[in-house]
Amino acid sequence: MSNINIPVSVLNLAPIRQGQGPKEAIDAMVDLAQATEKLGYTRYWIAEHHNTPTLVSSATSILIKHTLEHTNTIRVGSGGVMLPNHAPLVVAEQFGTMATIYPDRLDLGLGRAPGTDMLTASALRRSKHDTVYTFPEDVKALLTYFGPEEKQGYVKAYPGVETNIPIYILGSSTDSAHLAAKMGLPYVFASHFAPRWMEEAINIYRAEFQPSEYLDKPYMMVCLNVIAAETDEEAEFESTTMQQFFLNVVRGSQMKLSPPVESMDDIWNEQEALVASNMSSVTFMGSKASIRQQLQEFQNKYNVDEIMAVSYIFDPAKQKRSYEILKEVVDEG
Repeated sequence: MSNINIPVSVLNLAPIRQGQGPKEAIDAMVDLAQATEKLGYTRYWIAEHHNTPTLVSSATSILIKHTLEHTNTIRVGSGGVMLPNHAPLVVAEQFGTMATIYPDRLDLGLGRAPGTDMLTASALRRSKHDTVYTFPEDVKALLTYFGPEEKQGYVKAYPGVETNIPIYILGSSTDSAHLAAKMGLPYVFASHFAPRWMEEAINIYRAEFQPSEYLDKPYMMVCLNVIAAETDEEAEFESTTMQQFFLNVVRGSQMKLSPPVESMDDIWNEQEALVASNMSSVTFMGSKASIRQQLQEFQNKYNVDEIMAVSYIFDPAKQKRSYEILKEVVDEG
């Protein structure tokens, strides 16, 4: 039996719920951070998405700062900063400044995708050449900016020098698994929307891991969906919010986070149901007993070091309860 008493964390894409606007979405993001902090969650990460009218997570570092300001102990970070959109020096200065104000509470998760469509990506780009390919160098630059002064070049991040902000490599394919292993950094796999390569990515990362000054052994985190409720039936009903969220992605439509429905049959066709269900296939769903069993089976197979949960639940009170149930499961071991 593998350990289920592991750290649990939160990912928030900061969706706008139906009937609400951007301000309510940001307030809800803070509210959930405060609730999960009280429950003893390890970290609270905020995503980066652009040109998406249903999400407010475009200026990730500003949202992180806002969340740090309204919490006391939980680590807050990026899930992730999409490096093709940003000059590493600017990221280092922003995070270095936050780390100076809120010491030992900041994480920097880094992704190599732009987090948007190609047209928006080119509007965000800092240069005309494709910065996706400079990702490894950009990660190294950030590690240097946060490291000791004597190891740096002429250009430094002030504040930023010697803040040693922990860096995590994010991935939704096997590419970043090789990189995280080679650089000896913690690795976070995005199985909450791209589960297809999860198993292979975990295996690659562990097999190729090289100890570094940052980490002596692999640290594997998996982000997945969690819909926990008092009963399996209630969780299944609440999960239709998540199914509508993924249908949105499949259709490229712009519906806000929607209330649960009795049945999805009238909403999606067979093909849409298949694609959306594949995207959300790594989901823990059900009552406390069901969640425990699913987590135990997952850990028996993958034995990861930390779970990061995203919960698309329409009712904020039920969303908090879902996180509470997951935390109870891991605490009870």
